[in-house]
Amino acid sequence: MKSRQDAWALLTAYTTEPHLIRHALAVEAAMRGYARRLGEDEELWGLTGLLHDFDYERWPTLADHPLKGSEILRQEGYPEEMVVAILGHGNHTGVARTTAMAHHLFAVDELTGLVMAVAMVKGRQLAAVEPGSVLRKMKDKAFARGVSRQDVLDGAQEIGRPLEEHVGLVISDLMLVAPELGLAGPA
Repeated sequence: MKSRQDAWALLTAYTTEPHLIRHALAVEAAMRGYARRLGEDEELWGLTGLLHDFDYERWPTLADHPLKGSEILRQEGYPEEMVVAILGHGNHTGVARTTAMAHHLFAVDELTGLVMAVAMVKGRQLAAVEPGSVLRKMKDKAFARGVSRQDVLDGAQEIGRPLEEHVGLVISDLMLVAPELGLAGPA
């Protein structure tokens, strides 16, 4: 298994946009949180979250992402379970999500973006975000319009969690990395 340092080097070799790096950190934190809760391999799940979009900046089209990245991950020697989970995090690839890790990656990907967007309007304070505020903002189609509401709903269903509980767990996981996400409040 590659180290987090190796994964970070790969991420930053392909990703320079700060918002994409923050997204990777958020998904990593949420994946680590779920791995801890479920007694799964926290390092594997965390690195899967960290690297799930590492190729997006370079290859943002549905035809290329995450297919180009999966080729690189295989060449770099990352576990096939990770590669398949990353391939399955987008419905457009046609890769079925058959593992708990793959289901959870899909479940946290879009949701982390929504949670972070809510924190931005609350003065960059993740601590001010509650599940109810995220659910209310989710109904506003103009807010964080790039976030697929259907994927958020489907993700919670795939992992068998009520949506409000799932949102609360993701918020608590992101709180652990709020400073790295720029969401610990005003500087």
